[in-house]
Amino acid sequence: MTILKITKKHHKHFNNPFPSSSASTTIPYSQGSLFFNSKTLSSDQTFSIGNDFHLSWTSNNGGYLSVSHISHASRIIWSSIPGQAFVSAAMVDTEVEECRGSFLIKDRDVHLVCDNQIIDDIREINHLEHEVSESLSLEQKMITEENQLPTVLITGRLFNVKKNNRSFHKPGIQESMQFEAKGSSVYARYWVLFNQKTKHQVGFQVKVEKPNFISRKKEPSTASGGGVYLGFKRRLSNIKKRLRWCWYLSRPRGFVFVSSVEEEIGNLDIPESEEFNRVWLTYESDENEKFYGFGEQFSYMNFKGKRVPIFVQEQGIGRGDQPITLAANLVSYRAGGDWSTTYAPSPFYMTSKMRSVYLEGYEYTIFDFTRLDRVQIQIHGNSVEGRILHGNRPCELIEHFTETIGRLPELPEWIISGAIVGMQGGTDAVRHIWDELRTYDVPVSAFWLQDWVGQRKTLIGSQLWWNWEVDEQRYWGWKELIKDLCTQNIKVMTYCNPCLAPADEKPSTKRNLFEEAKQLDILVKNSKGNPYMVPNTAFDVGMLDLTHPKTENWFKQILLEMVEDGVRGWMADFGEGLPVDAVLYSGEDPISAHNRYPELWAKINREVVEEWKSNSFQEESLVFFMRAGFRDSPKWGMLFWEGDQMVSWQRNDGIKSAVVGLLSSGISGYAFNHSDIGGYCTVNIPILQYTRTQELLLRWMELNSFTTVFRTHEGNKPSCNSQFYSNKETLSHFARTAKIYAAWKFYRIQLVKEAAQKGLPICRHLFLHYPKDENVHHLSYEQFLVGSEFLVVPVLDKGKKKVKAYFPLGESSSWLHIWTGKVFSKQGIEECVDAPIGYPAVFVKVGSLVGETFLNNLVTFGIL
Repeated sequence: MTILKITKKHHKHFNNPFPSSSASTTIPYSQGSLFFNSKTLSSDQTFSIGNDFHLSWTSNNGGYLSVSHISHASRIIWSSIPGQAFVSAAMVDTEVEECRGSFLIKDRDVHLVCDNQIIDDIREINHLEHEVSESLSLEQKMITEENQLPTVLITGRLFNVKKNNRSFHKPGIQESMQFEAKGSSVYARYWVLFNQKTKHQVGFQVKVEKPNFISRKKEPSTASGGGVYLGFKRRLSNIKKRLRWCWYLSRPRGFVFVSSVEEEIGNLDIPESEEFNRVWLTYESDENEKFYGFGEQFSYMNFKGKRVPIFVQEQGIGRGDQPITLAANLVSYRAGGDWSTTYAPSPFYMTSKMRSVYLEGYEYTIFDFTRLDRVQIQIHGNSVEGRILHGNRPCELIEHFTETIGRLPELPEWIISGAIVGMQGGTDAVRHIWDELRTYDVPVSAFWLQDWVGQRKTLIGSQLWWNWEVDEQRYWGWKELIKDLCTQNIKVMTYCNPCLAPADEKPSTKRNLFEEAKQLDILVKNSKGNPYMVPNTAFDVGMLDLTHPKTENWFKQILLEMVEDGVRGWMADFGEGLPVDAVLYSGEDPISAHNRYPELWAKINREVVEEWKSNSFQEESLVFFMRAGFRDSPKWGMLFWEGDQMVSWQRNDGIKSAVVGLLSSGISGYAFNHSDIGGYCTVNIPILQYTRTQELLLRWMELNSFTTVFRTHEGNKPSCNSQFYSNKETLSHFARTAKIYAAWKFYRIQLVKEAAQKGLPICRHLFLHYPKDENVHHLSYEQFLVGSEFLVVPVLDKGKKKVKAYFPLGESSSWLHIWTGKVFSKQGIEECVDAPIGYPAVFVKVGSLVGETFLNNLVTFGIL
């Protein structure tokens, strides 16, 4: 029986500073062979998948499948590898190491691998086969039955016979295949279903059934589950009379006859009821194909050569940047993270060859691109469901993807009009900063006051009381402050998350929400049935069980009380830390629920926004922003931010990573995203210092003046960091960059509407518009597009005053430098451009109405 072991490392104070990567595995790369039935499968066949797709089978080179769209029949959008299995399965022990929102899922003992594949049959069907119907949910059955379009069903078996001792020869063929005569042989039936979902999407479903054991021995008692083996022998003898299996080699050199896959059974200790818990899908890739997407990724744009785990978790402190990652790991197990850790992954990609795949469901998954000629996806489960997308351009693929998973709604105009001033300190501090901002004529949209609930001192700095009501001592005259700001068209935004801290020690509380939730029995439970106290940074909290029917209305009411005071937006933080051994009201597997939790969290917040809008007579709209997410988060979210970057220039977790996260998430459907201006994570101890310098702050202001939202954050140690209000220079630069941001509001509104209609991001990697330019595939954080009209080349290195701007091939217009008016007409080359502080390298298309309007607005604001 496979084992799931969960190891907690929350309170271990001295740890390995170099823990294993979250993408590591102990399972060998699955690379089995493909067999097929020569009597039921002719050498070349084409099957219809709905009205718009074809699946082709050919026996050449060992046999393979391919999928194409009828509009481009010669362009393959998915193909298996000739002569090699495209479905494999295994039984593997699993260990999950967990520490304060960081997770490492590891393979342990491998009990069984079935990596060779037989195709019994491929056929078009117009109704569900019994074996398939039994494995589908009621909703899936209804959708499939209503869809009368042709569906392709592939049936067959997976088995574990290994190449080794016994040889079979066909006369005249020099090659021979060898099979192990000794030991065990196991097979399992599988089916694969291809059906059309939309005009540009093919759905696929793969199901692997329980293993069956084959034995020539008459004494089944020598192995567990012996009755199963005898029953299979009788069935197998009937099958053998009708079928002969034919395996074509991966090179076109003929074939070998195999009488059966029957072998002696060894002493496998696997119960009859045991299911497979790993499935692999393996298919073809071009050697030079580039892979983009996978949600919000911070270190890389192209994942060719990588293994990408898809699991929601803390991004980590440093993520490989040194020495901070080493130090964080030493203090708290895997707290440093690595290049693959992220709050918002997505099992979706698109490639430079205009191929795109995404998985449905929430199981832990690893996408493996380490072999240049293939893709291998490992799913923790015995089935998988997903879609293959068709599109001619990257923007089309994003549009087709978001058509299904959902798109973010249009943002309220107020949040994209001016600066969102993130600060803390209470009513007096807010009024003081407000006066200073008016002196500098800063366009302000809102004050974001995360400490509205009050603060307490902890080991990592100033942290909030997680009890979601206003602290009237810190924010005396709360409603009056909100009203006064509102008279100047400035909103107030706050903070919340789905966790509750015991508030017994907090003075002057009206409600103890932790105790209320505990009494309502709506907190996530541990194995003993008690509230699961989740370690988080410096204190433990209870987490709301978002699968409980009482939770939604109770928490919505808390948010609505906040809104009734006049609050018009909030940060909906966290969502990535559901323990994998939690007990949920729904009874669902907590490992799968872990990836779904941030979507449920977004859904509650979104419903508050929609219900308030439908019940309110006010024209203004609410908005929330969050960091944790998964594939369908754009359906429920409104706005995202990139979490807690370091206050540094480094690549994996500093200002550079903020650009990569912005662009990768945009490809993955997160059309509206931004980062904290200046970063967040601050470390200030004698032997290690990461504090925000003034130069970093000013450059981050310039960067974020060209993102969806322009929002500041003081960081976790405000007194150690340079702030926008620190001195005259920082205030002046803040005013300047806020006006640059305001100057392209008109275009931002256009892009927001386009995003709501098509799913296209505001900030875009050049690949989206110039996919045929090989040079753009080498770009990561160096530059990006805003819509299609702006080219932004930010300064992301300390002390630099020049940048190298690349002007892509395939653009019909020249590029105009906004500060000097210099025109750059040559394509496919880099140019060195001055970029002193205050003058980020930004270009607009010559003759563009958008560009001309932007320049005119800069003049109006006194910037140009």
